[in-house]
Amino acid sequence: MTTHLPEKFCQRMKLLLNDDYDTFIRQYDKDPFKGLRVNTLKCSAEKLRSLLDTELMPSPFSPLGFYVPPDEKLGNNPLHHAGAFYLQEPSASSAVTVLDVQHGEKILDLCASPGGKSTQIASLLDNTGLIWSNEIVRNRATVLLSNMERMGIKNCVVSSLSPDVLCRYLEGYFDKVLVDAPCSGEGMFRKDSQAITEWSEEHTVSCSERQLQILNSAKNALKDGGILVYSTCTFSLCENEQVIEKFLSANPNFSLCDCSSLSFGRTGCHMPQVRRIYPMDGGEGHFVARLIKNGGENGYTPEYRPVSQRCDKTITNNFRKLYSDIFNHENYPDFNVINDKIIIMPSVIPEYKGGGILRSGVLFGEVRKNRIEPAHHLFSSGKLSDFRNVVDFDVHSPLLDAFLSGEEIAVSPSLKGYTAVCVNGITLGFGKASDGRLKNKYPKGLRKVK
Repeated sequence: MTTHLPEKFCQRMKLLLNDDYDTFIRQYDKDPFKGLRVNTLKCSAEKLRSLLDTELMPSPFSPLGFYVPPDEKLGNNPLHHAGAFYLQEPSASSAVTVLDVQHGEKILDLCASPGGKSTQIASLLDNTGLIWSNEIVRNRATVLLSNMERMGIKNCVVSSLSPDVLCRYLEGYFDKVLVDAPCSGEGMFRKDSQAITEWSEEHTVSCSERQLQILNSAKNALKDGGILVYSTCTFSLCENEQVIEKFLSANPNFSLCDCSSLSFGRTGCHMPQVRRIYPMDGGEGHFVARLIKNGGENGYTPEYRPVSQRCDKTITNNFRKLYSDIFNHENYPDFNVINDKIIIMPSVIPEYKGGGILRSGVLFGEVRKNRIEPAHHLFSSGKLSDFRNVVDFDVHSPLLDAFLSGEEIAVSPSLKGYTAVCVNGITLGFGKASDGRLKNKYPKGLRKVK
């Protein structure tokens, strides 16, 4: 592997690491690290350990993170489909650890696809506050939305907007902003050979220019006293410390917070407050810096308190009937109807009148003629105890494999109507039960291909 690394990259890393260079370069003859992060919205770490037939070793980068064996394949495990865990390179979780998420905070993940850091933030918020996840590239934003649904996240907004436009709309609103910036991806070399072929010194420079632009957009969405975390999965000085230096020089109302007390990684190059992670530190590669906004002249985006919009009486009645048929309680949530989609809104959300929103809150269902067809997100965001009708399978049940492949499955003849499908108590999806059969409602795009 080392013979395939770009020569200029190796030369730069030798200057950067000095005596540690030989240790660094030897890592490229080893397997890359693989990991997962437990989704505590759906499952505890203890329960996940008991259900997975593989060894989980704690990661130093997050209390929610674990190493898995390099040859382990978990993407088709029913627990993965159910959102009990997220497959994530171990050191990628470090940025959210540095963000230090607290209950009730309003957090913007500005470059969020495919959703690893957003779903980690959501787990730590525990259905309080708000996570706004943005991805400028529309097809990547669709992948982001799918992962937010799978992980059962309720208090979210998913958008596809340029950082500059979004942060001007949401001026001064967020307690914390995460910029996991697009980068040259040098930390991905061990696991992605394409990242090597696409690398060049010129690309690192162009990345650094874009990264600085994104940071200068992100600052506008942050309230005074708020925290801005900048991270990359690359090693180059020009994309890491030098971006921070340029940003601080142009924004004297921001200052670096000291991250040197963290147990993972090592201090930065001539910048001891930041953290660098190399393969010999237990992760593929990450850089993280934490900044605080000490004051400024930003405006303030007012809060919007969602209430049910006035709509067709038939839709309201159908909504309440379907809600009562599905759930064990009748505490009807507020909802909006947007292009025939019924949305249960987050409890807090900024006042926003622009476009580019893929989802705010939970998709309850879609209006189809004189009825409402419930959505996958409605079930994936609930708990087993929420639903009137439930079938719960063990993770090793062949019926789960059939369900994930889109097949009808046998259920108790006593079940009638929409039914939550669970794996060891963790909601996976739903179907519609009738005469001892469950008509499959698992989304076609998520199904296993045999």
